[in-house]
Amino acid sequence: MAQPSLFDQVVDFGSRADPYPLYAELRRTPVSRADDGSYVVSTYQAIVALLHDPRVSSDRRHRADYAEDEDEFVPGLPPSFIGLDPPGHDRVRRLLTRHFGPPHDPGRITSMTAGMADIVADLIGHLAGRTCCDLIEDVTYPFPVTVICRLLGVPREDEPRFRVWADAIVSSIDPTTGDLAARKRRRLDAAADLASYFGELIDAGRDRPGNGMLAELVADDGPEGRLSRAELMSNASLLLIAGHETTVNLIANGMLTLLRHPQVLQRLRRQPALSARLVEELLRYEPPVQFLPNRTALDDIDIAGTIIPRGGQVTLVLAAGSRDPEHVPDPGRFDPDRPDNEHLGFGGGIHYCFGAPLARIEAQIALPELARRLENLRLAADPPPYRPNPLLRGPAQLPVRFDRVAPAPATRSRDQRITERHLHHV
Repeated sequence: MAQPSLFDQVVDFGSRADPYPLYAELRRTPVSRADDGSYVVSTYQAIVALLHDPRVSSDRRHRADYAEDEDEFVPGLPPSFIGLDPPGHDRVRRLLTRHFGPPHDPGRITSMTAGMADIVADLIGHLAGRTCCDLIEDVTYPFPVTVICRLLGVPREDEPRFRVWADAIVSSIDPTTGDLAARKRRRLDAAADLASYFGELIDAGRDRPGNGMLAELVADDGPEGRLSRAELMSNASLLLIAGHETTVNLIANGMLTLLRHPQVLQRLRRQPALSARLVEELLRYEPPVQFLPNRTALDDIDIAGTIIPRGGQVTLVLAAGSRDPEHVPDPGRFDPDRPDNEHLGFGGGIHYCFGAPLARIEAQIALPELARRLENLRLAADPPPYRPNPLLRGPAQLPVRFDRVAPAPATRSRDQRITERHLHHV
C-alpha cells in the first residue's frame, strides 16, 4: 500500500496534537498533491498570491463534481457570502458590514467590550471553591456563544438547541470522521433545522422589531436594498456558527500555549495590556483555522513553478504559511514581542475573516482574565484530547488545575482600562 500524501497525513487524527512537523515537510514543495488529486499550497507567498487571485473561486458551484445537495447549508437556500465570488460576495458582505463595523457602525464591537469583560468575569466567578475544571466547557465555549447571541439578538436560552446543530455541521466538514453519507445526512438535517430556526426569528422580527444585528438586517433600508429572507437565513446561520466555533479554538489554543510557556503566562498576569500583541502571535503560532479547502481554479494558474489547471481543486494551508521561515524568522518560537507580525490567522483577500474584530477582542479580554484570576494555573493533561476536525483544530477538552479563584476587582485596574481603550486598534 502506498504511503498517504503529506496532506493526508496532516488530516489523519494521529497528527492532530502536532501537525507542524508535517507542515514543514509540506513547505519543501510549495504546491503538492493530496491523495484525492487536489493541489495543496503551503508557503506564505504562494498562499497570499492565491488569496488575492480572482481566478481562484470559493463558489462550490464551479466544482466539476458539484451537486445541488452539496450546498453549504440546505438545498434551496443560496450560499452564504463566504461561498460566493464577486460581485455577489461583495454585495452581501457590504450589507452585513453595515450593521457590524466601519464605516457605517464603527462602534458596535467596541461598545460591547465592557459587557464581554463582565461575561468572562462571571464565568470565572462560577469556578470559585473549585481547584480544577475543563476550561472549554466552563469558559471558552460559553463565552463566545453568549457574545454572538448578544450581537445577533438570538435568545441565549436557545443555545442548547443550536449547539447540537453547530456540532453536527462542523463535524460534517471533517474528512476523517465516520461514514460520508451519514455525515452528509446529519449536516443536511442540522442545517435545515438551524435555517428554519432563523427563518422563524426573521419572520418574528418583521412583526415585532427587536434588538441586535439580525433585527437591523431585517429592517435595513439602505441604498442597496435588503437581503432576502433566504440570504438572511444562510448568512445568519454562518455568523452564528463561525462566530463562536473559531473563537472557542482561538482562546483554547491560546490558553494551552500559555500553559506551555509559563513565563509568558506570568507576564500576561502582570501586564494585561500585552494581550493585543499576544493574540496576534497566537493567530500565527496556533491558528484556529488550519486550512481553506474547496477552492477551484477558474483558469490555469502558474504558482511557485507549478501549473494548477482550470477546474483544479485547491487547499490553502494557512497554518503552514504562517510558520514559513522564508516569511518569519524562527517561526517555531512563540514570541508575543515579534515585530511586524503578518500572519494568515484570519485568511486574506476578499474573504478575510468577517468576524476578526470581534474574535480579537474576545481573546484579548478572556486570556488575561483567566491568567490573573486562576492562581497557579497548570495543565492536568498534555496533550489534551483534541477535536477530530483537522480544519477547525483545537482541544476537545482543556482540563486544568489551580489553587484558587481570585476575586474580580471592584474597579478595573489602570492596565485593564488601557487594554480596553486599545483593543480595537489592532
